[in-house]
Amino acid sequence: MARLTGISRNMSAFLDMIAISELGVALIRESDDGYNVLVGSTAAKPLLFRSYATHPDVYNRALNSDAAGAYQFMARYWPYYRDRLGLADFGPVSQDRWAIEMIRECGAVAAIEAGRITQAIGLCKSRWASLPGAGYGQHEHTAGYLVAAYQGAGGVMA
Repeated sequence: MARLTGISRNMSAFLDMIAISELGVALIRESDDGYNVLVGSTAAKPLLFRSYATHPDVYNRALNSDAAGAYQFMARYWPYYRDRLGLADFGPVSQDRWAIEMIRECGAVAAIEAGRITQAIGLCKSRWASLPGAGYGQHEHTAGYLVAAYQGAGGVMA
């Protein structure tokens, strides 16, 4: 799933875990590994965008959101991260780089690299609504579910 090369096995697995948490395995399979998914999608009814040129900025009124991609990024943050990271597009590698930057901002990189995934999940909960304790009023997965997804993606626990 994660497409960025040169990252550790644990970071790749953590990225995959976030995508699984945000989108679900079935929807990831029905799309380009989740990278072209719009908020509100389901595996039965995937809402997909076609161009990776920029964040699609498609507003879903029912969910009051324009989140998109494997990590469900909001359009209002795209210009900041695009410029900060020098992202050429909203493609898979750019989305991976953006997610890693957010993980870095949360101070979770060391925990991920050391295999302290429950700690890393807690540090990142402010960024992804599906993580336990996020408090955004959306469905939150259990730490056990996320650890299993992380390990299933090849991540190693401490």
